[in-house]
Amino acid sequence: MKQHAFYALVRGKVQGVGFRYSAVTEAQKLKITGWVKNAASGDVEVWAEGTQVKLDLFLEWLRRGPSWSRVDSVKKEEMIPKGYDSFGIQH
Repeated sequence: MKQHAFYALVRGKVQGVGFRYSAVTEAQKLKITGWVKNAASGDVEVWAEGTQVKLDLFLEWLRRGPSWSRVDSVKKEEMIPKGYDSFGIQH
């Protein structure tokens, strides 16, 4: 299956609410690789790699986030896959 990738910047109440940990769980369920990390701006950055169908599902989840978060916007940019073999939290 052809691999695709995107970088996303998630804005809203997304730090201090378990967003990164929930994103890891969701990505692992979908068999997506990459990373998630807090940005100094208060946003969350995401790099995701996988099939287009799985990435579309993950993007839908990012737009909702976990129930205790509030997502105001998601800016997504298509990227070239780097070949990550897992999904985790970067610091």
